Amino acid sequence: MQWIREGGLFVIVCNLITVFKYILLQFLPAAFANMPKVDFGWPGIEVTMLGATFKWNILGYDAEHGGLPYFCAYMIAMILGEVINFPIQRNVVFRSKGNLTWQIVWYAVAFCVITCIVNSINCIWVATAARYVPDFIYNIGTTVLNGGVSMVIFFFFFSSTRSFSQPAIKTTSLIFCRNRLSAVMMRLPAQKA
Repeated sequence: MQWIREGGLFVIVCNLITVFKYILLQFLPAAFANMPKVDFGWPGIEVTMLGATFKWNILGYDAEHGGLPYFCAYMIAMILGEVINFPIQRNVVFRSKGNLTWQIVWYAVAFCVITCIVNSINCIWVATAARYVPDFIYNIGTTVLNGGVSMVIFFFFFSSTRSFSQPAIKTTSLIFCRNRLSAVMMRLPAQKA
């Protein structure tokens, strides 16, 4: 029953955060319109796919598809979404009492990995979709892709941080030590009185 509750709430919160990110991604690029529209990405490998030539990046976008201003808008939308998502998922959905510092560090690491995976796919999506649909349509794809990948990875993240919190690790370690000590004691020869 707990998995159903957590899974349902998790999906609801993730979808609400995805909608929030989408709304931000619709308006934030205009906030960065005065920035120079230059290539901003790594590794910047030139690719032609579905009739579109663009620079493939693990992180960032080429100038033709938003460059530095779009990347700044994208990252702000994603980071704000996760800053809201983390405490809601941790405290309300999963009711985690684990080590907060440890969870924040691992959440940040997971966010960086997700960002690189999603951005490497998204730069292909933006370059090809921009030829056929307006930006508000391809931004839906961007946020759904980010939300979907994040949802899968963060569900397992939150599930594991709750069950493998520091107190659980200490308890498991104590049980292991007690069992190991018992095994050693049983092998010792009995002393005669």
